[in-house]
Amino acid sequence: MRQVPVNLPATFTTKVAREAGVHPRDLYAWRDSGEIVELSRGVFRRGDAPPATYPDLLAVSLRAPHGVVCCVSAASIHELTDELVAAVQLAVPRGAYVPRIDFPPTEVFRFEAAKFGLGRTTVVAAPGETVPVYDAARTVVDLMRLRHRFGEPIAHIALQRYLSTPQAQPALLMEYAHLLDVSGPVRAAVDVASAR
Repeated sequence: MRQVPVNLPATFTTKVAREAGVHPRDLYAWRDSGEIVELSRGVFRRGDAPPATYPDLLAVSLRAPHGVVCCVSAASIHELTDELVAAVQLAVPRGAYVPRIDFPPTEVFRFEAAKFGLGRTTVVAAPGETVPVYDAARTVVDLMRLRHRFGEPIAHIALQRYLSTPQAQPALLMEYAHLLDVSGPVRAAVDVASAR
């Protein structure tokens, strides 16, 4: 069995390995010997790579490269919630194809394509590797939009934590709320949070 080629990135897909000339027999032999770790079906991480902060996010982002980490998963990244997330929550544009991802558990949200890029940024999931995620303000607005699904407390706690950070931008929050048609509830929640 040959060694894992140095030209393979720290996290890679079966397709990338094939393009690098790796035979599937070698790929699975490396997995079975622990030289690489399978993060999800067809997504691998080198055993000699530095530890990933968010291995599940890396796996999901390689399986669905047009997706963006959203909702409670994004709130957790931005430290806007203490909720434990049972599945990676991923936004995709309406009409986009998403493969079925059983592991790590993944929950897909379909957002309007025209506003999909609003508030999109990245988070470092492992040294030198980033994953798309909505910024803190967009995350708060999405939680307010979907509060019927996640509950009012999660949305309001995220809003309060966001407003208490030095990086808070209430004007940006209201801009996103206006563009995503939830300005009334967000304005009311901001007024209540500000009165405390």
